[in-house]
Amino acid sequence: MIEDIRLLESVSDLEAVRRLYERIWRTGASNPPVTADFLRALAKAGGYVSGAYEDDELVGACFGFFAPPAREALHSHIAGVLAQAQGRNVGFALKLHQRAWALAQGATEIWWTYDPLIRRNAYFNLVKLAAEPTEYLPDFYGPMDDDVNRSDPTDRLFVRWRLSSPDVTAACAGTPRETAVAAAAMLDIGPEGRPWARQTAAKLVKVAVPDDIEALRAHDPALAAEWRAALREVLGGLMGDGGRIAGFDRAGWYTVERA
Repeated sequence: MIEDIRLLESVSDLEAVRRLYERIWRTGASNPPVTADFLRALAKAGGYVSGAYEDDELVGACFGFFAPPAREALHSHIAGVLAQAQGRNVGFALKLHQRAWALAQGATEIWWTYDPLIRRNAYFNLVKLAAEPTEYLPDFYGPMDDDVNRSDPTDRLFVRWRLSSPDVTAACAGTPRETAVAAAAMLDIGPEGRPWARQTAAKLVKVAVPDDIEALRAHDPALAAEWRAALREVLGGLMGDGGRIAGFDRAGWYTVERA
């Protein structure tokens, strides 16, 4: 079980974060997602770097930096948990720690991005944390050379976590923001697992994502690329036209309210 979540500052602790991220994203030592010297500078400059420990082993870490205007919002850049520790609320505990720290610094929001094709991350961010997606960002980071992203364009959803909102307060207390409403399918999973776009004039629509996009990238990269293009066109198009993501459900559907 999680025994400790704490702020990290020492070089040895930050080197452990670097090694942890290499394991999670399977990059190898030659291409780490972050370096210990960068994290050391970030912590010294007042940024946030934390680690989660289970039986004295670092199993999760998170870091972020402040965004303008001065210290009103924290941008949470990378958060990750080892596969063996997933499903045990490590990520949730890290975000609760980050929220408490940010509030103590006077911040009112935390921002981050996530891949909208990864179903478990969508559920975690939008339901368990009650974060609000505000923007679809095509190929935001450019090419990323790791075994998770592979050669897939790095489309991301930008989310805002309004730290004292009723939904976020309830979610952090253990009441997630569930959405179970009737909506017309605009992007569905069709035959052979392919994306199936439909036309509808409905005000409330739903948009599907595949069960495991990371497995698709490994075993059927062409189909994974189809899903990236379809989601960009449908979900990205809806948001570009002023649509608002109202929620996500366990079955893998975004619910979107058109403008």
